[in-house]
Amino acid sequence: MNKHERTRRHGLALAAALLLALAGCGEKANLAPSQQMGENPPLPRPKAYLLPPMKVPDFAGWQGDARPQVATGLQIEKIASGLMHPRQVLVLPNQDVLVVEGNGPGEEAVTTPKQLIAGKIKNQSGKGRKGGNRVTLLRRKPGGGGWDKFVYIEKLHSPFGIALADDTLYVANTGNIMKYRYTPGETKMSDPGTELGDLPSTVNHHWTKAMVASPDGKYLYVGSGSNSNAGENGLEVEYRRAAVLEVDAATGASRVFASGIRNPTGLQFEPQSGKLWAIANERDEIGADLVPDYLTSVQEHGFYGWPYSYYGQHVDYRVRPQRPELVKKAIVPDFALGSHVAALGLLFYTGDALPQYKNGAFISEHGSWDRAPLSGYKVVWVPFANGMPSGKAQDVVTGFHSTDEKHLFGAPVGLAQDADGALLIADDVGDVVWRVTAARR
Repeated sequence: MNKHERTRRHGLALAAALLLALAGCGEKANLAPSQQMGENPPLPRPKAYLLPPMKVPDFAGWQGDARPQVATGLQIEKIASGLMHPRQVLVLPNQDVLVVEGNGPGEEAVTTPKQLIAGKIKNQSGKGRKGGNRVTLLRRKPGGGGWDKFVYIEKLHSPFGIALADDTLYVANTGNIMKYRYTPGETKMSDPGTELGDLPSTVNHHWTKAMVASPDGKYLYVGSGSNSNAGENGLEVEYRRAAVLEVDAATGASRVFASGIRNPTGLQFEPQSGKLWAIANERDEIGADLVPDYLTSVQEHGFYGWPYSYYGQHVDYRVRPQRPELVKKAIVPDFALGSHVAALGLLFYTGDALPQYKNGAFISEHGSWDRAPLSGYKVVWVPFANGMPSGKAQDVVTGFHSTDEKHLFGAPVGLAQDADGALLIADDVGDVVWRVTAARR
């Protein structure tokens, strides 16, 4: 490290120490997440901060037999532990379960005291621990006596999305899509894999690449998050960012399917309408009650506002220059989930084992880092009718942090439905995969 770099880091550290004392001194939210849920959420006036309020519980993990709490009529069990940041789960046709283990590559340069502080505060929760850069396979033991665990694919680069179409398995690293020939029954992938196509990978402010295959297997849809909070790194680094990409599964060629979605972290096809839906993490630093994360159908060629506006035509005046002609076209999302809940997993449930949750979407909320009191840190269910949300989100799995908000046990990410209709949950802070079923009578 040269003298200039040492001086720069020393200056950042001094500034960070001063600002860190202010990080928890911001005002509390005035709206409960439930008040900002639905088709027309209240949106207060934006605020400006030297340093936005930050609040994260300290990592505690799951001790002994501790587990999340579930809604009446359900029970939850741990089917895998000791994982390295499990992010997504995929159920294979033979009932094996694949678990993607990954975390950010740490490639974004730290250039401001705010970034340094935010990183320290979020890391104290356990969310910043090293990912496995691998896919693990879980297989139920004969007779139902637990699950065996096998390392299935290794040497990945911050993987997140995973999809199976016919006999091809796709894994979305932060910078590319890898494809493998899937052979049922293998406990270790025999195909070395080939690159299907590249994905945006510079800066990596948002590194996750959510992915789903179209029902016919011809296309992959990939969420590519923005390279900034609200365009502060310049729009030249936002190429193919804040977008849902459509990738030809045969050639790897891609195009922007929809844009202006700050961070599309989960993608699924709604079973009744056949339409593509996404969950999205909206922008930060303009208030504890701004901006609600959301669930929305994704329109081809649609523009959803980022960075110029949020929730339709609400202009973000931090962004310069503005683009009023784009703001005028900005689509209002279908369903607000509440501010800073950090939705990361989406599953339209089609099973019969949990009949009270049929015709709706499970959504995992990874939890806030810049809001007091905390928001998210749970799995909710949104009822659907005629292919659209039809009521308030209901809590399904909770208890991921202590009631005093000081300790974090886990945080839900990817969701899947297994062959029996149970709900699987990847918990990347607790390093666990949970399975939710109907309670035994």
